[in-house]
Amino acid sequence: MAGFIIGFLVIIAILALVFTNIRVVPQSKAFVIERLGTYYSTWDTGLHLKLPFVDRIAKIVSLKEQVVDFKPQPVITKDNVTMQIDTVVFYQITDPKLYTYGVESPISAIENLSATTLRNIIGELELDSTLTSRDTINAKIRVILDEATDPWGIKVNRVELKNIIPPREIQDAMEKQMKAERERREAILRAEGEKQSRILVAEGHKESKILEAEAEKQSAILHAEAVKEAKIREAEGEAMAIEQVQKAQAEAIKLLNEADANEAVIKLKALEAFQKAADGQATKIIIPSEIQGIAGLAEGVIGTVKDNK
Repeated sequence: MAGFIIGFLVIIAILALVFTNIRVVPQSKAFVIERLGTYYSTWDTGLHLKLPFVDRIAKIVSLKEQVVDFKPQPVITKDNVTMQIDTVVFYQITDPKLYTYGVESPISAIENLSATTLRNIIGELELDSTLTSRDTINAKIRVILDEATDPWGIKVNRVELKNIIPPREIQDAMEKQMKAERERREAILRAEGEKQSRILVAEGHKESKILEAEAEKQSAILHAEAVKEAKIREAEGEAMAIEQVQKAQAEAIKLLNEADANEAVIKLKALEAFQKAADGQATKIIIPSEIQGIAGLAEGVIGTVKDNK
């Protein structure tokens, strides 16, 4: 009975030992395994069995991209301006073995390397260039850090300058400069607005004058056409009157011819026409000889008539 109990306990102990040495590596993790104090292997995602008392997990490494924010570092520009710059580094572990055994405190190593690299780069730039060349500085730091961390199993994906803090007096000068620049732009915009306003007013006056001239031109054209039309109508009326007179005269002559009028009648008609002409305002009248004869004949006839009475 005692042997049975001891055997049962031994089996339980073995099973407990086996279960406690079974490891499941989750996604985006890696286990660095040492056997008897020496690197043995790197466990990837999945189920693994560790030999008890022989193997041990030296380090659990995250394979995700990680972000580390370093505190501000004092740097000096080429024109001797001291400023504070803090950086943010995005990195990812690509080789867990090199990360575990490559360097002691890799994050601290990256921070120090980032600070020295930043000082070297900023030392070659002036203040204005430093403030306007963030992308260039970021790219240079990333390349240098990436090359330096390759032996540590680290891939530097991105480096960003989080803050650039110049001295207080420099900040005051920059604020004054920005204020002056804003005032200058405001004055330019105001002047441009006034200029555009004057141009628009001048163009409005110009358009108004053009329209007035066009209106006067159209009015003159219409007036001229009306005068022309009136004269045409007047001329047509006169022509029609002359035509009517001529037709009346032609009709009178025709009637005389049809009536077979003798010479005496024709001469009397001429005398009547002369009488109408004499009713005018003329001061001198030349009487044709034929009419003079007719006048004498008329006087003789009138005298005969009186005698008979």
